[in-house]
Amino acid sequence: MVGGAEKWVMMVTAQTPTNIAVIKYWGKRDESLILPVNDSISVTLDPDHLCTTTTVAVSPSFERDRMWLNGKEISLSGGRYQNCLREIRSRASDVEDEENGIKIPKKDWDKLHLHIASYNNFPTAAGLASSAAGFACLVFSLAKLMNVKEDQSKLSAIARQGSGSACRSLFGGFVKWIMGRVSSRQKETSSTTGMRETVETSLLLKHRAKEIVPKRILQMEEAIKNRDFTSFAQLACADSNQFHAVCLDTSPPIFYMNDTSHRVISIAEKWNRSEGGRRWHILLMRAQMQY
Repeated sequence: MVGGAEKWVMMVTAQTPTNIAVIKYWGKRDESLILPVNDSISVTLDPDHLCTTTTVAVSPSFERDRMWLNGKEISLSGGRYQNCLREIRSRASDVEDEENGIKIPKKDWDKLHLHIASYNNFPTAAGLASSAAGFACLVFSLAKLMNVKEDQSKLSAIARQGSGSACRSLFGGFVKWIMGRVSSRQKETSSTTGMRETVETSLLLKHRAKEIVPKRILQMEEAIKNRDFTSFAQLACADSNQFHAVCLDTSPPIFYMNDTSHRVISIAEKWNRSEGGRRWHILLMRAQMQY
């Protein structure tokens, strides 16, 4: 490792968008690999409006790995963070900054510590896929810092170990996650806990994964190809309805929608009926609730 008096700092900043699932991911058949019980399709949102910005820094003066989320320091001891850090470090390459006289051999990345600062420009843990954007941005920025040679698909598999939906935030547009291949108030039930309880207790989830989602995925892909927005919106809202039905079929039941959510749905439904079906875009507000 070479650098002026060992006081140098090297930084990389990245930005990734959040995504909203129109055919939802809910339930894992493998907790360690984060493999879902069904395929899902999402739309990547405009990063100018909803995104995570992450700056990662490395320096020989850092004594331990540290992370701040929205200005507040958080622990990196959790398995999901450690998995992502370990996987990226194991793929690191030599890095050289000729202008500043910094050289980091591949073997030194295990010895160097990181400082990570991440910021969401939208409420965290409020049903807007903050963990998806967060882990996608973390993995992408670390890969840039450490000169990782993997392509986006390989990076998405690493990001998935932090948050399942993160594998979709590394891509733009409409993204399909194939099941075997790879308000500002916080939610009362975390996604991880909720999914586990649903997989263990909901018979409706089993029916959804086996009978409903495979057909709905094909219908949604067809709607996207044909730019059939009416069918797209109808399918997205139907899937949102069933997602919440699955949550209610969980023991104990999970309640993600609040009074405001119910009022929005009621208004959107009434407006759509009054317009003879020409206002389906308003109903997409319903689909912007979870996964």
